[in-house]
Amino acid sequence: MRFGPVPLAEAGGAILAHAVKTAEGKLAKGHRLSANDLAMLADAGMGEVIVARLDPDELPEDEAAARIAAAIAPDHLRFSSAATGRVNVYATVSGLFVAGRAIVDRVNRIDPAITLACLADHVAVNAGDMVATIKIIPLAVPGNFVEQAAAVLRAEPAFEVKPFAPKRAALIATELPSLKRQVMDKTRAVLAARLAQSGSSLDTERRVAHTEPAVAAAIAELRSTHDLLIIFGASAVADPHDVVPAAIRSAGGTVEHVGMPVDPGNLLVLGRLDESPVIGAPGCARSPRENGFDWILDRLLAGEWPSPTDITGLGVGGLLKEIPTRPQPREAAVRPRPSPVAIVVLAAGRASRMGPAGKHKLLAEFDGVPLVRRSVDTALAVGKGKVVVVTGYREQEIRAALSGLSVTFVSNPDYESGMASSLVAGLSAVEEGSGGMLVMLADMPGVTAGHLSKMIEAFHAESGRAVVRAVTEGQRGNPVILPKSTFAVVRQLVGDVGARHIVECCGLPVIDVELGAAARLDVDTPEAILAAGGILKE
Repeated sequence: MRFGPVPLAEAGGAILAHAVKTAEGKLAKGHRLSANDLAMLADAGMGEVIVARLDPDELPEDEAAARIAAAIAPDHLRFSSAATGRVNVYATVSGLFVAGRAIVDRVNRIDPAITLACLADHVAVNAGDMVATIKIIPLAVPGNFVEQAAAVLRAEPAFEVKPFAPKRAALIATELPSLKRQVMDKTRAVLAARLAQSGSSLDTERRVAHTEPAVAAAIAELRSTHDLLIIFGASAVADPHDVVPAAIRSAGGTVEHVGMPVDPGNLLVLGRLDESPVIGAPGCARSPRENGFDWILDRLLAGEWPSPTDITGLGVGGLLKEIPTRPQPREAAVRPRPSPVAIVVLAAGRASRMGPAGKHKLLAEFDGVPLVRRSVDTALAVGKGKVVVVTGYREQEIRAALSGLSVTFVSNPDYESGMASSLVAGLSAVEEGSGGMLVMLADMPGVTAGHLSKMIEAFHAESGRAVVRAVTEGQRGNPVILPKSTFAVVRQLVGDVGARHIVECCGLPVIDVELGAAARLDVDTPEAILAAGGILKE
């Protein structure tokens, strides 16, 4: 590939190396230049342009990415169209994403021009989640490299999504005087919610004495009518011959492994009754937060049966989180003072659903105040942390509506590309010392300063180590607080991708804060503005 500036007269058919904008329009990076394009550039006063001219054996970036993607078995996967040298891969079912590191590494070591990135091995995914991306770094790549990558992927899968197979589960819970009934009720509810994510159901619960005969009798009763048995002991397993593993053996089952190098989750028991799994759950599985129980349960629901070798190989990455209620043997730490949360108000979009009449939703008035000013006043009323406002479409009018307010403005000239560019622009103005970024849409008139304070309090309660999301009766909404640990990922977002992608893929706990109807009330249309009590303005 020959790369560099050339006179317009020699650029016909070449690939544009950088986007070019003129008064007549924009030519994107990777665009193949036509005679009409060259005429437009000449009219704009340009004499040369930076291009890539391909050698005969090279493939353009999009074609190369598409050919590599076509070599991947499409079972339970969906592939985007190639654009800017990239093909994204999505799960079409909920299941377990399984990756082969050796195959992915072989593809990435063919040539630096070809990259394949995917999720970590054995991660649970939902239908629609992005699981991998193929990216061609330069504008073109030799065809023989592309064929080598395709051959590797055709020979052996680099990754797959194993669908969850719904199971009918039974819960056996042992009782001791020290274990409160409310704890047992919560355990059942948490387990039912956990199983529902895979389409499985918790059909039966038996509460029995914390003795080997009582647990064994419950196993014998339930084994023939359920696909999966889960035992929560009132007391933690202290030995391979403790009550739970002993009861599995007494009922005719086999105990395959006791303990695992995942914390929380150390005290798990995995057994087998004929072809059905039975799990002695660790106490941490009473909580909905991720723990080692999730890892084993997901594998079983996806049709895998973890061997002792598999389980003992989970130590790297197995330290999941600090447990405040169990500081020993870990060192007790002094809780740091909470870092401020910056509030980023997104006000750059085109409001395309408002129609062609020229009215802008953010300039609509509520109680005599433009909606954008009402939203920014709400952010300022919290009184903590910096407030950043991202503007783009009709920028001068939006900023005029905010005249006199103590905010930091950031311009997003690329607002037409989607929300990602506004998130990146907003983050650029967030101070280094901020512990998180509260992302607030400017078109949500129901959100109050009290709502924002409630979310920030929840964020600080998690020491800034969780995503905090507004919900309405369990349905996700806005705003959302992204911890500082996600900022590097935010900076890499492109296109019409918002904070939801970060929330679903960051691997952090997600704390839902109920805000009522306000969390889902955004006014995107003239009808919505009028229904919410607003008055349309030009």
